[in-house]
This record gives sequence, structure tokens and C-alpha cells, in this order.
Amino acid sequence: MAILPEVKKHYGRLKLLINGEWVESQSGQVSQTTNPATGEVIAEFPTATKAEARAAVEAAAGAFPALKRIALRERARMLFDMRQRYEEHQDELCRVLSQDHGRTIKEAEGSVRRCIENIESACTAAYGLAARNEHLDNLANGIDMWLTWEPLGAFLIVTPGNIPMHAWSSFVPYALAAGCPVVVSPSRQDPVAAEYMTRVALEAGFPAGSINLIHGGREVNSFILEQPEIEGVGFIGSTSAGLELFAQCGRLGKTSSLNGNGKNTVVVMPDADLESCPAYLRQGCFGMTGQRCLGSDNVVVIGDRTRYQAVKEAVKANAAAMKLGYGLDESVTMGPYTTAGGRDKVLAWIDKGLAEGAKMVLDGRTMLPPDYPNGYFLGPTLLEDAHIDMEICREEAFGAVAALIRADSLEQVIDWINTKTDLGHSACIMTSSGANARLFAREVNVGNVGINVGVPQPFAFFPLGSKRKSFLGAAKSRLASMRLFLDEKTFTARWA
Repeated sequence: MAILPEVKKHYGRLKLLINGEWVESQSGQVSQTTNPATGEVIAEFPTATKAEARAAVEAAAGAFPALKRIALRERARMLFDMRQRYEEHQDELCRVLSQDHGRTIKEAEGSVRRCIENIESACTAAYGLAARNEHLDNLANGIDMWLTWEPLGAFLIVTPGNIPMHAWSSFVPYALAAGCPVVVSPSRQDPVAAEYMTRVALEAGFPAGSINLIHGGREVNSFILEQPEIEGVGFIGSTSAGLELFAQCGRLGKTSSLNGNGKNTVVVMPDADLESCPAYLRQGCFGMTGQRCLGSDNVVVIGDRTRYQAVKEAVKANAAAMKLGYGLDESVTMGPYTTAGGRDKVLAWIDKGLAEGAKMVLDGRTMLPPDYPNGYFLGPTLLEDAHIDMEICREEAFGAVAALIRADSLEQVIDWINTKTDLGHSACIMTSSGANARLFAREVNVGNVGINVGVPQPFAFFPLGSKRKSFLGAAKSRLASMRLFLDEKTFTARWA
């Protein structure tokens, strides 16, 4: 099958967006980003100077009065227009995401569709502001009282390398719906995808400075958050980076939504449907090359040895059938890792598991596509004879790997999920029993539960409900981020 055309072979030196203008950075620190399928450089991008970061903050703060004065109906109209622009640019965005990140084109299409759903959700959130307000007449003798929600001001938005577009859409449309300008600091792993998301958003016509884009990193992010005009931060990334931002927000008295790592488990019960279950497990463990916080790398099988063998062979066969290659090839079902470093960390995770006593079932290290020798590839990998106390069963792999674990009971697995890690992102169960599903859903201490699905991905109008150290802050992402960007104001008036 022919490979879809790249939007560009090389995107040149990326610029910064400050106050509605794309400007060349004066930084002497310039990095390169590569196509992870080929290893070829596709763009250069700067690390912004502190003066440039400060200029972006000033632009966002300067845009706040104009943005919050825009009538609610007009802000909603602009968001609807933004949604339409993303529909028109969907094909282009998908191809950029495949080239810059490594997604297969089908995975990219799903990601861009989630972005559009987030903008739709932000449209409803804008109108939902009216429903949040309350007015009580004659609450006491001659006294009326009412409540309104007001935008806080400018925010820092930090997006990760694994979901550069989806994470952007989990915060930015909602900030604009609330009337809050943003300074976006995208991951250095796939900056081209971040720029294209921003370019499309600008077509909606929000005031200059409403969206600003600064390439930086942890040091630049910390500097931006220190600025007094910045009210808080929306972040998706590692728990370690989130903890740093959380401590900084606490010291500065700022608000935050900080979404971190997960260590996710999928439980296969004795009554699970073995016709559909392996495909769900393939998607949950190996989809998007395992580079997502909702992916699972612990597969716990409950049942006798015969049942375990049946599950193992079915999962192995499904995973082995995946085709590796460039994501713009529509026949490819697994792309490369976004960076060579990310792939190497997963290789180290596999080595650690083997050293701990796990046995190889399917070795992804041998499944490299011959047409792309310089790409960051590693095939789906399946281990067995894993035990919950092994480090690999408590440490997030963040890759297309899974460890098969045997358990005696559902209650035992629930205890493992709740006590063997301090992360609480997601967990799934495969079962045909309503009683098992209900017990699991009620007792497992995670924020996103899946029942007979491989990836418990909430729709945009639900929050990403992570718990424990998978989330820190005042409000979850997506629709729930409206609580990040807004604050209540009450009025008490006596007219009699």
C-alpha cells in the first residue's frame, strides 16, 4: 500500500508565537526534532530565552481584559468556528502527527477526533456557565444573593510528547471558553505537531495574545509559572515533573491541574470472552506503542493453567500479527517510539524483567521493519512468570510491553492495584459477570475504570478521573478544567 504524502519533508526552524505574531527566537540554543520512523531531522526549534518567555506572559496578561469582555455567545461562536477549522484541517493534522510523533494514521485520526470532541465540549462548557450561576431573591428579609463564575486570568499549559495534540485540547479550548489566555509550552519531543495545532486555532479569531506558544522545557516552565500574571498551570506529563510544579504552585499560592504517570492493570476473569478479549488487550497494551497513560502493562489472569495458556496464546497471536512501519502507511498497525530515548527505556524495562526472572513469550526486539533501519522501533513484547512484587510489575513501562501475572481471586488483584503502587490512573476488567464488574468498579482505587474495554478513555465531556499520585491539583482536565480557570464570586444586596 502506498504511503500517504508528508505535509512537508522539512519544516524549517520553528518560531515562537507571542501576542499574535510568529517571531524568530533570539536564543542560541537550538535543537532538532526527527521523524521517529526514519530518524531524519524534520525541523529545528529554539529554547526560548527568559525575555521571550516574559514577553509571552505579558501578551497573555494583556489579552485578558479583551478576552473576558467578549460576550459569552460570541466566545462560544468562536469556539464553534475553531471546531470547524479543525474539521477542515483534520487530514493535515493527522499526517503531521504521524510524521512528528510516530502514530499510525488510524491512531492519529483517533487523536485528532478527540481534539475536536474537546472543542465541542468546551462549546457546551461556555453555555454551561449560565447554568452554574445561582440567584436567590429575598434570601433573608429584603436581601437578595447571587453567585457568578469569573475567569481567573492567564495560565501556563504544559503538554507532553506522547499526546501533543490531545493534551493541548484538554486545556486550551476550555481556557478560552472561560475567558483565560494561555502560554503553551509543548514537549520538545514533537514541536511540529504543537505548532500546527496552534496555527489552526488562530484561525478562529480570538484576540492577539489569547494563545501564545513558547518552546522551552522545565526551566522555562518554572520561570513562566513564577511570573505574577500567571494564575496557575494545566499539565500532563510525568509525576516527577508534576510534583515539581505542584510544590511551586503551593509556594506561590497558584492553582493547578497536574496529570501524571499510571501503572495500569487489566484483569482477565475466567468468564471473559476469549473471542473479543485478545483484541482489547492488544489495543490496551500495545496500541499507540504503549506510550499513553491509559495503557496497561500488567495483565492478570485468574483461572486454571488451561485457561491461562489459552489467554497467553491468544494475546501472543494478536500481538505478533501487528505490522511495524511508518505510520503514514495505512497498512501499518504499530509505529515507532517518539524518541530513541523512549525506546531505550523500554528496552531497559524488558532487560530488568528478564533479570528478575520473567520469561519471554513474544520478543519485540526481533520484530524490526527492514525498510526503516534508522527508526525508533520495538515490537510488541509479552513476558510471563511475572509476580506482582517484581519491579516491572510496579514500575510503568510506558511502552508496548505487557507482563502476564497469575492470581487466585479478584479480591487479591484489587488489593494489588490498591496497595502495590501509589499511582491510580486506570484499571480494566474482562468479564461477563455483572457481580464481578460491580465489585471491581466499586473497590478499585483508580480514577478510570474499564469494563470489557482495553482503554478506559473518557469522552471529552467527562473528566480524566485519575487518583493518588497520578493526579495533583484543584481540578481534573477536559470539561472539569473549567474549575481550574474559573472562580466563584458571590453578591449580597439589600434593597429593602
